[in-house]
Amino acid sequence: MAKVTANPSIEDRKADHIKINLEQNVQFPRLTTGLERYRFLHQALPELNLNDIDTHVTLFGKTINAPILISSMTGGTELAKRINLNLAEAAQTHKIALGLGSQRAGIRNPDVAETYHVRQIAPDILLFGNLGAVQFNYGYGIDECRRAVEMIGADALILHFNVLQEAVQPEGDTNFAGLLPKIEAVCRLLEVPVIAKEVGWGFSERNVRDLASAGVSAIDVAGSGGTSWSEVEYHRAPTAFHARVAAAFADWGIPTADAVLYAKAGAPHLPIIASGGLQDGIDIAKSIALGATLGGLAGAFLKAADVSVEAVDQLIRELAAQLRIAMLCSGAKSISELQRTPLLKD
Repeated sequence: MAKVTANPSIEDRKADHIKINLEQNVQFPRLTTGLERYRFLHQALPELNLNDIDTHVTLFGKTINAPILISSMTGGTELAKRINLNLAEAAQTHKIALGLGSQRAGIRNPDVAETYHVRQIAPDILLFGNLGAVQFNYGYGIDECRRAVEMIGADALILHFNVLQEAVQPEGDTNFAGLLPKIEAVCRLLEVPVIAKEVGWGFSERNVRDLASAGVSAIDVAGSGGTSWSEVEYHRAPTAFHARVAAAFADWGIPTADAVLYAKAGAPHLPIIASGGLQDGIDIAKSIALGATLGGLAGAFLKAADVSVEAVDQLIRELAAQLRIAMLCSGAKSISELQRTPLLKD
């Protein structure tokens, strides 16, 4: 377990989270994404030219070159600043989407707000801000949401839902009661779209229906099978008691593939972002075939961004190439065709 300070600040927690994700195995021990249960029917004669495969997709009025999202990770520390700048520079080069980590640290302490500032090097990307939905029960409201959007020039605001993570944190914010009316008010008043995002345990179909009724503009399912934040908190636990409580939830959650299907059933009219344990461009392709609009990865991008912007660039090029080849070999010329491509289930 990592050694944590007593009464850690938000900045301390962010630094702990980065360090643990880079240095420890925090994957789900047994639970998988469920994507391995699906495969494409190979088309030996696709009647397509690889050079003609079109991976462009439009979301919230912006067209990006590929349906790849660098999922929300971090902010609020000097290390986070370097990571975010590396991510943003590569995202700008390839014109893909980027989500930043929770901006509460920047709202509470203006001195660290600049660790989220990436617009100067990524003026054209689809950029998502981020706040925890539970904070609406701890004094936050539309003003803080607007500050988060203005802080980074965001195209949309993610409201993340991390009930299990908060519950196993000794310092967690655990009052998740009565949030829907407050979410509905933010969706009605905020000038940019709102994305509801889990952080690794997935949304149920009922959750998705409720969030869609509240007015969210997209769902990021962030299902199970990748990084387990209860495992991250296990490594932060200040006592053996807290470690044992967190460890019990190592395989909790809804696998990503199931969460995409729940989102599609619960809100068929909303864009879906598939994240949570995606490994490569084939997983992105499978997620889109299941009903998603974008596929998001975090852990692989965090490790690449800790190395260099060139490492992030290389990862994006690999993901895009894998996606394009998967589309060619399954006979889908465009993302809209890929969304209609049937999958075989093992």
